[in-house]
Amino acid sequence: MSEAALAVRSSSPLPVVVVNAGERASVRFLEFFASTIRNANTRRAYAHAVGEFLTWCAQVGVISITAVQPPHVATWIELQTQTLSAPTVKLRLAAIRHLFDWLVIGQVVPHNPTASVRGPSHTTRKGKTPVLDATEARQLLDSIDVSTPIGLRDRALIALMVFSFARVGAAITMRVEDVYVQNRRLWLRLHEKGGKRHEMPCHRTLEEYLHAYIDGANISGETKTPLFRTIQRGTGMLSATSIPQANVYAMVRRRAIAAGIDTKIGNHTFRATGITAYLKNGGTLENAAAMANHASTRTTQLYDRRRDDISPDEVERIHV
Repeated sequence: MSEAALAVRSSSPLPVVVVNAGERASVRFLEFFASTIRNANTRRAYAHAVGEFLTWCAQVGVISITAVQPPHVATWIELQTQTLSAPTVKLRLAAIRHLFDWLVIGQVVPHNPTASVRGPSHTTRKGKTPVLDATEARQLLDSIDVSTPIGLRDRALIALMVFSFARVGAAITMRVEDVYVQNRRLWLRLHEKGGKRHEMPCHRTLEEYLHAYIDGANISGETKTPLFRTIQRGTGMLSATSIPQANVYAMVRRRAIAAGIDTKIGNHTFRATGITAYLKNGGTLENAAAMANHASTRTTQLYDRRRDDISPDEVERIHV
């Protein structure tokens, strides 16, 4: 058994239906999570979905993972649709489908019981992420007290997500060396999902905020260390540890409330806010997709909220 598989095994017990299928099935099951899924968030989501499905299977009398049949999968998916959104159910079905594909290839099970099961239909033309208009985004940035390293960090991090369309996951994994000078301009190096490296020049405002943060925090010489860091408890000073995504969300919510913004925004808000502002000012969808590192403009369109401005004005035209 590989070291990665052993690490996964030590972190959580195996489902009983996997154990009952024997050592070969157990090893193959562990290697699915340890070897085939590189993204930590995807691994966590898949593990949660598979764990719930196999626990349910044991509860309804399925003894071994080799005994799972299409009706089991179809029944579980139907139960999921009663309490969860269609995208969540589709993700869970994808998790168990990929697992059984892996088990079929490893000759643990003879066929994939999910192959004939269809997930719920789901189409969308607009994302659900709350966005800010340009005035609110500026209000939020201007409300941050930048007399401390914490304030400088928070303003720079929010501005980076707005002006570069960066995902929060890419922002918090940046190192100091990922902010660099090229052709007399400051550039960013982002490490996106799937191991993609994405580089783009800084907006002038973002350039100003990053310089202020890096100089104010005195981290310019620490090139191999995290760019955005946690705060040392009781000191108010930056640590050497990268700030977790959950901490960023808590910061964003706290800053929004302090700025008097009622919209319940989150980390992803700034990506949608930046893309919408760019398109409103004459930017093209193709360039927005390139800046956001989207493989398709169809994905970028989910972040385009220009049509949201129509509804409040137009609805007042209704006179009864």
